[in-house]
Amino acid sequence: MRAAVGNSGDLLQQRVDALGELLGLSRSRVEAEALADAGVLLDRVAERRRLSLSHTVVALAGATGSGKSSLFNALTGLELAEVGVRRPTTASPLAYVWDAHGAEPLLDRLGIPHETRFARRSLLDGVHTRLGMDGAGSDAMEGLVLLDLPDHDSAAFGHRHQVDRLLELVDVVVWVLDPEKYADAVLHERYLRPMAGHADVTLVVLNQVDRLPAYAAEQVLDDLRRLLDEDGIAVGEHGEAGAVVLAASALTGEGIAEVRAAIGQLVAERGAANRRLAADVDRAAARLRPVYVGDRAVGLTDAAWEAFADRLADAVGASALGQAAEQEWHTAAARICGVPWSRLLARHRGPVADTAGPLDEPLLAARPVVAEAVREVADAAADGLPEPWALAVCEAAQRGARDLPEALDEAVARAEEAELERPWWWSMAALAQRTLLVLAVAGTLGLVACAVWAAGIPPWIPLLALAVGALGGPVLAWLCRVGGRGAARRFGRCTEARLRAAAAECGQALVLEAMSAELLRYREVRERYGVVAGR
Repeated sequence: MRAAVGNSGDLLQQRVDALGELLGLSRSRVEAEALADAGVLLDRVAERRRLSLSHTVVALAGATGSGKSSLFNALTGLELAEVGVRRPTTASPLAYVWDAHGAEPLLDRLGIPHETRFARRSLLDGVHTRLGMDGAGSDAMEGLVLLDLPDHDSAAFGHRHQVDRLLELVDVVVWVLDPEKYADAVLHERYLRPMAGHADVTLVVLNQVDRLPAYAAEQVLDDLRRLLDEDGIAVGEHGEAGAVVLAASALTGEGIAEVRAAIGQLVAERGAANRRLAADVDRAAARLRPVYVGDRAVGLTDAAWEAFADRLADAVGASALGQAAEQEWHTAAARICGVPWSRLLARHRGPVADTAGPLDEPLLAARPVVAEAVREVADAAADGLPEPWALAVCEAAQRGARDLPEALDEAVARAEEAELERPWWWSMAALAQRTLLVLAVAGTLGLVACAVWAAGIPPWIPLLALAVGALGGPVLAWLCRVGGRGAARRFGRCTEARLRAAAAECGQALVLEAMSAELLRYREVRERYGVVAGR
């Protein structure tokens, strides 16, 4: 049993440590109000585990007239009125400790006044023994701190506040109900239902069964179990874990031994404190679930990333620039590989640089398209995330997007400044065009010589040279234009691809990396939350 308790304590410590890490990773992303209760729980767990775990704090809670004090007297064997002490009329609870050694700090934490503290082993020990507290029964209760709380339905606000405060601090709660008020809506809605996850450290005692016939007591117990089931409280029957439901009568002593035995078992296990704290962590994890668990798997899909890159490419006009680059390639090829007189004509019309960019005016990225692309990719990345983390991802994307248009402008400018690489065969075609021009000029001069000076050159020779030179140039230019279509298309596509890659790189560096950092942080907190939730 001790090994099991130790293991549960180690597991609880892992969950508590994970909760602390979770809060640390979340404070800049999640509103403080959502984390406040978990922070208080961390303090409460640390404080309880610093104090004596060899003591188990058991509180008797119930409504007015339920017989808590009578049951308290029956369990302790101490009639308070006989020793001159009456039940306080203030909000102060009453405490009785079996083995007071090391319990004082625990009682201080609970805020039990010194005048309402009693102990089996103390200066009052002789008095308690004289009043009939048998030593044989006390051995099984070693380490028990039994509290008698004020009535939870008291008209005094201070009493109710004291009850609510102590119910958050004790290890085990024994709800003392009576046959008339066991179905009270306030009891179930305010206390039992919210504490449904604490069934393993909950006892429910139907007191005053002496007022009922035997068959009626069984019916009331069955109805009580039904109500507890509706509250979500697992009832431990047939050896199963869950809340223990017992019937007793403090007046006649019926069932008191069973109640003592149930409490004694929890005390002997020395694990009630850790089980209570573990249940508290379970409840905190359930409350935090909407903050850390989304509707489905999260993250930026390949399709969303590709759509983002396409939108950025549209913003910089990658397709249009690719087409312009293709046309520029055709223009440069026609100028270099065309007939020489076409080049002279082009020069006469105006100089055109061989390495001019696709567009004369600088092209700027379309700002509205960039903004829309960022919003779309941020929404895609945040889809399925809990609200705080979805907001953090969108904010990260917007921060990164502030410098994105300028970065895209620079990428386009670099692409426009890139020189047009001339294929090797352009030079060969230009040399051939010059050769054909020389041949045409030579043929013309030869015909003139034959006509004017009657040179001894057969006329067909210069005529052939003229025809080859004059017709060969346009034919060669046409062949270069037809043969270069594929190369021009490839050049345009390469230019477009280069612009697309540059735009995607800008988006990756400024937007996606910022969002990825937030998604990574969310995966970390999601992993920590899994530990807190016990998964």
